[in-house]
Order: sequence, then structure tokens, then C-alpha cells
Amino acid sequence: MMTLAPPRPAPVTDRGSPSRAAKALSGTRGTAAYRHDLDGLRGIAIALVAVFHVWFGRVSGGVDVFLALSGFFFGGRLLRTAMTPGASLWPVPEVKRLIRRLLPALVVVLAAGAVLTILIQPETRWETYADQSLASLGYFQNWELANSASNYLRAGEAVSPLQHIWSMSVQGQFYIAFLALIFGTAVLFRRVFGTHMRLAFVLLLSVLTIASFVYAIIAHDADQATAYYNSFARAWELLLGALAGAFVSHLRMPMWLRTTVAFVALAAILACGALIDGVKEFPGPWALVPVGATVLFILSAANRVADPHTAGRMPLPNRLLATKPFVSLGSMAYSLYLWHWPLLIFWLSYTGHTRASFLDGAGVLLVSGVLAWLTTRYIENPLRYRSPATPTATVPVRRRLRRPTMVLGSVVALLGVALTATSFTWREHVIVQRANGEELAGLSTQDYPGAAALLSKAKVPKLPMRPTVLEAKNDLPQTTEDGCISDFDNVDVIKCTYGDPNATRTIALAGGSHAEHWITALDLLGRQHRFKVTTYLKMGCPLTTEEVPLVMGDNRPYPKCHEWNQRVMSEIIADRPDYVFTTSTRPWNIRAGDVMPGTYVGIWRELSDNDIPILAMRDTPWLVRNGEPFFAADCLADGGDAISCGTRRSDVLSEHNPTLDFVKQFPLLKPLDMSDAVCRKDICRAVEGNVLLYHDAHHISKTYMRTMAPELGRQIADATGWWVG
Repeated sequence: MMTLAPPRPAPVTDRGSPSRAAKALSGTRGTAAYRHDLDGLRGIAIALVAVFHVWFGRVSGGVDVFLALSGFFFGGRLLRTAMTPGASLWPVPEVKRLIRRLLPALVVVLAAGAVLTILIQPETRWETYADQSLASLGYFQNWELANSASNYLRAGEAVSPLQHIWSMSVQGQFYIAFLALIFGTAVLFRRVFGTHMRLAFVLLLSVLTIASFVYAIIAHDADQATAYYNSFARAWELLLGALAGAFVSHLRMPMWLRTTVAFVALAAILACGALIDGVKEFPGPWALVPVGATVLFILSAANRVADPHTAGRMPLPNRLLATKPFVSLGSMAYSLYLWHWPLLIFWLSYTGHTRASFLDGAGVLLVSGVLAWLTTRYIENPLRYRSPATPTATVPVRRRLRRPTMVLGSVVALLGVALTATSFTWREHVIVQRANGEELAGLSTQDYPGAAALLSKAKVPKLPMRPTVLEAKNDLPQTTEDGCISDFDNVDVIKCTYGDPNATRTIALAGGSHAEHWITALDLLGRQHRFKVTTYLKMGCPLTTEEVPLVMGDNRPYPKCHEWNQRVMSEIIADRPDYVFTTSTRPWNIRAGDVMPGTYVGIWRELSDNDIPILAMRDTPWLVRNGEPFFAADCLADGGDAISCGTRRSDVLSEHNPTLDFVKQFPLLKPLDMSDAVCRKDICRAVEGNVLLYHDAHHISKTYMRTMAPELGRQIADATGWWVG
């Protein structure tokens, strides 16, 4: 994951004349104040980001370097303008500058990615690309990804080729908010504070920086995966850069100290990716390392402009980064940032690999570099910098100079319109296709026998699979549609009633989403055999005594699962259902087969001590390939079949149901095992009886679950004696 290169400072047309110190806040190209070493630092940052993404699969800290530089350059320019008496505070020119700087290259890369998505990825992925294209163009991609991170049903989705644009969205939101804040404050208080405006701005930014940093720590501890994309949790990194812009013209340091600071800062930036796991630690306190190092590097050459005795002199690291190779790399950092990640993801998708080899990675970086150079030279710069026109230039010359730029701008604008229209059109197509899913509940069992094809060798006519690959995503349990399952952030116990609500016999369905997907069959059986089903469900959270649970799949800490378990067990015991229906096994993370975790034993003991019997359901298989979950619908849409898109039974299920080992210890434990309803002797296929088994990588589709109801009813009847199975 990475971030965009900050907009380089551009001249501001003022009625007043800013002081030399004010100019030193960020400098402009062609002036002595301009910091070419920071262009070089951008080059270092983009190199770290790209290399760590391609070959190491880690976060390098380059994201945070870019954020701090963005705050310094953009914030410095706005502060300089706001503190200049008589300077215009009209925000429209700044917004136009941002649009010219950021949108053209973004539109081109998004359009190229759309073409590659159609050519390389299955149609089940097109909707995600369309959604994220719109989110990227609208600069709310970070919130789109935060929603994916917090949504358990989307947790297994493949990495998006647009995932890296989250940071652009954070910066775009920051630019507009900072513009409104600084110019709005200047308009209101310029006369009140007068010459003390700088102090007022420093105090304001300091308060906001501290507030954002504290919030980042709290959000990181509560839900790091979501906090990673949170705009306010990231704001302190940009604000700290802006504060550096406020101090840069006033700082005095001897050369030996500046050199030491520059060396230490550069070493910290270079070592950050190797020493800190940013994917897990940012935007928490450890993000201070790359951000703080960037600010120190900025300040290490601060007084070279403001102090005439040191003008033109910089510490050795700064002089090194101000050389042409680093500056040239920094000048195309934004385009390189845009290109390298999608090219890497599309290459991995095309080859089926999970990591890039050295040669593969070198090829991706080479192509990314060429495309970045072309994009910078022929798209970014022509649209970013207006054609020069001197006062003596004739009108025909002006028009001749502007015409290519106008044509290029028009082409990019049309490309953006076409991309937006195409994204909306495909989304509408998918909505129409999924609307047909309403008829899934009425499918004929003769045409779509599903599990009956395995259990009773029912004949399977040659008919199209249902749900289709586009319908599968929405073939969800009724509890999800009704909002009867607590999400990741909610620790409240949500209870809903299914089956026969007037029945005197009750089964409590409790646990995570793998308990939840049985509600479809339990609801049918409850209405048929007159028992009530009360749900106690939370996403990704089985009944467990584990004090530090982890989210299954990505192993991130899930403390709210522990808190919810404490609450739900108290409620279940107080409600005293006739049976508790929950999962009793999980797949091994480290080897083939499944296991009953030791942290489940405490649950069985507590329920048994309260004379509450347990219907212990063996978990259904998870689709995993090369250690990573995969979607059956994606595989089928990409040309696979029922066998190639399934998994070997021995990889996901042990020969012996692990729950059986605990029956003697807990007589009230009633094992249920539906493995033969989803798997053959040697393989668990993706499709059985013309019905798709999974709506994602590991949850049974509602349509297939209906076909399992008869066998589930037989096993429950044997366990409870409520009816004859």
C-alpha cells in the first residue's frame, strides 16, 4: 500500500510581496528556496514503496514519507498565502491546481486498469473494480476499503488493483479540509491577529495534530485494519508536515548538527520497512518513525535559505538527494505510484502466482517506470503547466501553443466520463442479474437437487448452475439480510427469532458466521417440526473462551469477540434454550484437516454445568489454495469447473470428526456432521446437483443450504428425539 507524491509548490499570484522567510516555507521551482533534496526524498520513498510491494509484500513507510511531504508542501504554500497581507484567499485557483495535478494521470491509469480487468480478471471481479474506480475518482477509496476490511463477508476478496489509491483519497480529503480551514480562519481572524497569524496557525495545527494522533492510537487499538484507512487517523502525518512548514524558516542549527540529523533521518526512512511491520503497526505510534524522520530531514536543511551565511550549503545527505538521478525519480513519483501496484496485481492474477519472483518483479518495475515516464511527460506536465505566453506574443501563437493542451485535456476528460459511465452501467447490469436471485427459493428440487445428488444419488439434469456466478454474492442467510448478526465493532447481543415463533421448544443458534449459515435449514425445519430458533450471532466470532481471539483468515486481534462471548454466554444460560446449536471444529491453519480448538472446551463445560445440551456441528470446508482463500464463483467465472474450483477432502477434513473425542467427557454434547452433504469421498466440489455450494470462499450459499435441510433434520431428530427422522 502506498501514497501519492505531494503536489509540488507552484507560484501564488498575490497582491502583496511575501517575505523571504515566508517564501522559505516551501519554495517554488526556479528559486533558491526550492528544496530539490525533497524531490530526491520523494524518489527514495517511491523506490522503497515499489520495491517492498513487489518483492517483499510489506509496507515500507514510504506512504508516510509522502504524507508528511504532502503536508509540508501543500500546507506550507497555503500558510504562506494566508499569512501574506493582502494575498487573495479565494480557494478556486488552488482547487483547479489540484485537479490539473492529480486527475489526468489517475484517469489514464484507471482506464487502463479497466481494460486489463476485462481482459484478465473474471467478471465476478468487474463490479469491485467499478466500485473502486468510482471511489477513486470521488476520493473516498479509503472508506470503500475500510468497509471491506470491517465486513466479514468481504474479508476473503482478492487484493484490489486499486487498493493503493486509498492514500490519494486521504490526501484529497485533507487538501480540501486544510484549504477550507486555513483560508477560512485567515478570512475570519486576519484582522484580529494581524502579525500574530503565524502563532495562531501553529497553535491551531498543533491541537489538531495531537487530537489526530491520539485518535489514531485509540482507533489502532480498537480495529487496526479499519483505522489503517481512516482519514482522521492519518491526518496527523500531514499536519506534522504542515507544522514543519511553519517552523522551517526560523530554525537555526550548526552544520554538524544538521548533517547528523540528516543522516539519522535518512537511515530511519531506509530501515523502516525492514524493521517495522507497517501493515499491522500503522497508523499507530510506530508511524512516528517514518513521519518523524521525514520532518527531521526537512528541518535539517531549513536555514540554508533564511540564513545568508549558509545559503547554498546543505548537509551531505541533502546534497546527495538533490542530484539529478534522485530528483528525476522524484519528479515521476506520482505516476510511478499509480502504475506499479495495478501492474503487479494484474500480473499475479494473470500468472496465478501469490508472489512475484525477482525477474517478474523486475519486469513489473521496468514497465511501470516506462509508463510512469510517458505519463509524466505527455500527460501530467502538459496539463499541469500552462503553455507559456509572453506579453508580446501574438494571439495566433497563443492559440497554437494552447491547442494541444486543450485537445489532451478534452481526451482525458472524455476518458473519465467514459470510465464513470461504464462503471455505473456494469453495476446496474449486476443489480439486474442479482434481482433474478429472488426466484432461487422456488427452484425445483428435481431440476436442482443440490445435496440430494450426494446423499441419495438423485438424478441431475443438464441445466445452468444456480445461483449464477453473479448471483452468488447476494445468496446470503436471512439473518444477514435482517441485520441479526453483530458486526465487528458491535459487542451487543442481537437476538432474532425464526422457525415457529409460537413453539415451546427452542434451539439457540449461537456463534459466528459459520453457525449463521445454518439458519436457512434450521428455519425450514423449525416451521416444519414446530420449534423456535433464536439467534445469537457475531461476525467471525465462534463461541470460545479464548481471551485474545483472532479473526479467522487474516489472524488480526479481535478483542471484541471475547467481550461478546462473555455477554452472550450469560444471556444463553439465562434464556435456557432446549439446545444450543453451534460449530464445534475449525480448519487447521498449519496443516491439512480440521480440529476442535481447546478454547471450545470451556464453552461445553459451562453449558453442561447448566444442563443445556449442545448440537455440535462440524464446520463445513473452507476453499483454500496455496494457503490463500479463493472464491468458487471467481474460479468458475474464470473458466474453471466444479472439480478444479473445489478442494481435496483430505486437505480440509480429517478422516475422523474431532468432536467425537469429547463425547465421553461431555454427555450433553451431540455431534452433527454434514460433511457427506458437501463433499464426495475424495473431493469437495464447487457445484453439486446444479447448485453452487459457496457464496464466497467458505460460507454455504442459501440455495445449497436449503437442499441440506432434510439430512440436517434427520440428524437433529436422532439427537433430540423430537420427531422421527
